[in-house]
Amino acid sequence: MHIALTAPFWGQPTTGSGQYLHRLVEELRQQDSSLRLTLIADADAARRAPPPEGVSWHVARTPLDDRSPNLAKLWFEQVAAPRAARAVGADLLHVPYFAPPLSHTMPLVVTIHDLIPMLLPAYRGSALVRGYTALAARAARRADVILADSHASHRDILRHLRVEPARVYTVYLAADECFAPQSAEAIAAVRRKYALPEHFALYLGGFDVRKNVPRLLKALAQSDGEWPLVLAGKLPGQDSAFFPDPRRLVAQWGLDERVIFTGWIEEEEKPALLAAADLFVFPSAYEGFGLPILEAMACGTATLTTNVSSLPELAGDAAALVPPNDVPALAQAMTHLMRDEAARRELAAHGPGQAARFSWARCAAETLESYGRAFSSSKFSSSSSRPPESS
Repeated sequence: MHIALTAPFWGQPTTGSGQYLHRLVEELRQQDSSLRLTLIADADAARRAPPPEGVSWHVARTPLDDRSPNLAKLWFEQVAAPRAARAVGADLLHVPYFAPPLSHTMPLVVTIHDLIPMLLPAYRGSALVRGYTALAARAARRADVILADSHASHRDILRHLRVEPARVYTVYLAADECFAPQSAEAIAAVRRKYALPEHFALYLGGFDVRKNVPRLLKALAQSDGEWPLVLAGKLPGQDSAFFPDPRRLVAQWGLDERVIFTGWIEEEEKPALLAAADLFVFPSAYEGFGLPILEAMACGTATLTTNVSSLPELAGDAAALVPPNDVPALAQAMTHLMRDEAARRELAAHGPGQAARFSWARCAAETLESYGRAFSSSKFSSSSSRPPESS
């Protein structure tokens, strides 16, 4: 069977959609050697990175590539990509993010990582952005199969897109294999590079408003003790309601002596940084799939997160949970875990096993099964092609 995957996120492994695409393609090749894969890329993706060996490549250009990036993106998703899938002779089109074509002439699978633009007012954007989201939602309702990253996203899709339950499947993602307990040498190296203390709590992630970093800092101000909080990640270039700058809040609440900013962290340094921390804190208000907590747990680091969206189902009994808007509860939980080494060790001991329940091999196998379901149910299936058999 020949699968075409739209690949505008190819060459962006630090983004959620880019990481998903890269790992899925790698694992699909391992799962079924007879499976043909073609990446349909826009012009930008074609310049970023070549495809892996054994995977075909097709650049789908648009008449708007040099004139309007937003309109070129829309043309690629709605016109160029499905047209290219037909041109390369694909049997099925998989769109691995929330942007399927409204019209399609072959079996269509779409992965919806989350419905953030529909659920969170701060992310709804301008009238044009809302129109784009409405188009994506309408097109998703026409897909043969929809893949959700978590049961939480699955429920959101059923509730807000109003699609038939039989067409929606949960297929979990996973942490990469590099996220595992680290050597003393690797931990010491990252401590030296970023001048980190022996004991600290860590936040590693984005700074957009749903990540709840302002509440994290407010909870730090209310907590007992002198232990520091390390904020890792690229800081906002400009302070705004959507990207509140934590440096302003640190100064406002007198936390200069307790907060350490590392700036951007390279991907290869993240496992050692996570392993160096006494506690990983991820207070997000919404995650379609909370990958950062899986990465921390896989490294054997005690984890504190929130009890909403996908986070509880990923955390299991390997992380402590608090409500995302309850600053006193967050302050109390951080204080308790930073003071109680036995409590941290108990959470940390459960982490690697919980993270191991999620694997990219399982993700690829279940994605292959979804291709078979889409092929079997679609009115566009060709009698000359066959659905893939999962191994």
